Amino acid sequence: MTEKTIPFTREQLSDITARFPTPFHIYDEKAIRENARNLKNAFNWCSSFKEFFAVKAAPNPFLIQILKSVGFGTDCSSLPELLLSQTCGITGEEIMFSSNDTPAEEFKKARELGAVINLDDISHINFLEAHAGLPDLICFRYNPGPLRGGNGIIGTPEEAKYGFTKEQLFEGYRILRDKGIKRFGLHTMVASNELDPTYFIETGRMLFELVVEISRTLGISFDFVNLGGGIGIPYHPNQDAVPLDVVGKEIHKLYNEIIVTSGNHPLKIYLECGRMITGPYGYLVSKVRHLKKTYKNYVGLDSCMTDLMRPALYGAYHHITVVGKEHLPHDFECDVTGSLCENNDKFAINRKLPSVEPGDVIVIHDAGAHGYAMGFNYNGKLRSAELLLRTDGTVVQIRRAETAQDYFATLDLEMAATFS
Repeated sequence: MTEKTIPFTREQLSDITARFPTPFHIYDEKAIRENARNLKNAFNWCSSFKEFFAVKAAPNPFLIQILKSVGFGTDCSSLPELLLSQTCGITGEEIMFSSNDTPAEEFKKARELGAVINLDDISHINFLEAHAGLPDLICFRYNPGPLRGGNGIIGTPEEAKYGFTKEQLFEGYRILRDKGIKRFGLHTMVASNELDPTYFIETGRMLFELVVEISRTLGISFDFVNLGGGIGIPYHPNQDAVPLDVVGKEIHKLYNEIIVTSGNHPLKIYLECGRMITGPYGYLVSKVRHLKKTYKNYVGLDSCMTDLMRPALYGAYHHITVVGKEHLPHDFECDVTGSLCENNDKFAINRKLPSVEPGDVIVIHDAGAHGYAMGFNYNGKLRSAELLLRTDGTVVQIRRAETAQDYFATLDLEMAATFS
């Protein structure tokens, strides 16, 4: 079971909403730092362990700088994410560039920064060489094909658009070896938002065994394996977090059994988690705008799926706290909605909450990853601000809210006014 709490009192939140109008996302710096250190500690047996924070989860330079200070690199999949890393002083092999259907200019920028390039397809070897040149170190993303069960978000691997087949891995590394490349990496990503620790332990086994097989067959050695990300978070109170210490301990056993005994030690261990780093420590704060009763009860907020798309996109559960009413009976069944002109603009369906009224402050939990990041401007909706609760209890704005001027910034309104 996971207790859903908020890191501020009702009075503190009242002061915050007086300074910053709702809706907004707010992140808990202290909790993010502690969580990042816990992940590192789970792999402290590996001196070369590295976590590359998945920028797509929370692309804000303030958050990236916090994680950089803990020793994290960045996992990037686009030119803007590379530029964001560069702005934060993260370059070289502190960046893992894992993209797909990649344009030439993005490979060129990754090469310029000295990032580790993780290729998604065997045809990209020649494309990379032609447009940006081959670096000294190259990684391939492995798609293992049919696995048990699949995963609700990433799907079954054989249906995923990502990665090399096993046969393509052998051919790809042979091509690189024959071109004179000496340093190699191996990566996979088989799950997303997964809470079963055996997924990640078995991923370690799969990659370690593959390293041994490829090394023996082709006469090459590997610098690292990237176990990917996908570690989930307990969105629902009846779920438990992935025990990081257990995952680290079991992967350590496999490392000794497979890598050390086969003579492939030392091998660096990498992860590229995003969601589990910041997700539980970000909150969407909103206010009740309207109450509506027709065939059911509706609680309309001043936020909408622009601010948090996951419930509409995945049917995802996000816990909701009505601030100041946490201990009242949760006997008011309702849909919690936004104002977008789409019927799936709902944060919750048939959710039981305390009795609410206009003006109540609502906190939607676990919005610290894939929340603000997945925002959009459909219906002319504007994305909200992002705030940071510092370790000393102060609150700073780390991204202002969008304005109508931002929405129109890419349009030539003067020309449009004269167009006929």
